[in-house]
Amino acid sequence: MTPQPANRFPVPSLDALPEDIRTRILGVQEKSGFVPNVFLALAYRPDEFRAFFAYHDALMEKDSGLSKAEREMIVVATSSANQCQYCVVAHGAILRIRAKNPLIADQIAANYRKADITARQKAMLDFAMKVSTEAQKVSDQDFADLGKHGFSDDDIWDIAAVSAFFGLSNRMANVTNMRPNDEFYLMGRLPKK
Repeated sequence: MTPQPANRFPVPSLDALPEDIRTRILGVQEKSGFVPNVFLALAYRPDEFRAFFAYHDALMEKDSGLSKAEREMIVVATSSANQCQYCVVAHGAILRIRAKNPLIADQIAANYRKADITARQKAMLDFAMKVSTEAQKVSDQDFADLGKHGFSDDDIWDIAAVSAFFGLSNRMANVTNMRPNDEFYLMGRLPKK
């Protein structure tokens, strides 16, 4: 099998990158053992790299009424709807790890309505999918329905923001033909020994 390129655009060498971006990439490599292709693909445009990861981190790493696993559920469900192979595979790995559940990512990617998740999480994903595919139809009723599941206005903002941000990410990953790193496929599938 011939290896596929990581994406359609040139990947700059680490030595040619601005110091802050090189430092970020090397930190990710040290933590995970490899460099996820999204970092290499977006490094092609340094200013956009910085803006993308600043917003990503603001959404995905902060303290929130949504757990980090729930935010990853949103990414996997909406990325599946947007047919983004990179994000389904990469964030599926992160979801398996954060949820400590080797089955959950595949269930959510295939059909979150049948996944082994709570009614609250299904309501969250229903809203995330609405934001992803028909945001123009979001109404006060959606807020009322989410409120019945204990979601605050800030939680609802977070659901919408994660869904919207990954809509951008999904589209750029598809346009660039970003390929998931092989390492993602096995992550979180078997318990650590």
